[in-house]
Amino acid sequence: QVQLVESGGGLVQAGGSLRLSCVVSGRTFSSYFMGWFRQAPGTERTFVASISWSGASTSYADPMKGRFTISKDNFNNIMYLQMNSLKPEDTAVYYCAGGVAWEYWGQGTQVTVSS
Repeated sequence: QVQLVESGGGLVQAGGSLRLSCVVSGRTFSSYFMGWFRQAPGTERTFVASISWSGASTSYADPMKGRFTISKDNFNNIMYLQMNSLKPEDTAVYYCAGGVAWEYWGQGTQVTVSS
């Protein structure tokens, strides 16, 4: 059974930074395509960033380009999302996900950016 557990969320002022972590257990982490999604109250869950199984290829939603960085540590089975220059509109629950068709999800971690 695959388990994804996020951490690192919290309250930060606009312009600040946070680093989210996603620990994967239960399967071979390095073979997964992994990513981050977010969901603000009253909205649908949206794509934030993704990273290939090797870590060599990354992709970002346009609002995150230049501010967020996705990375992974295959040895320790951890994926990260470094978020800089945070804005109030980044406030959301952030989820890590993985698998062939995003079939595995974490429980989410709340990120709140105050103005």
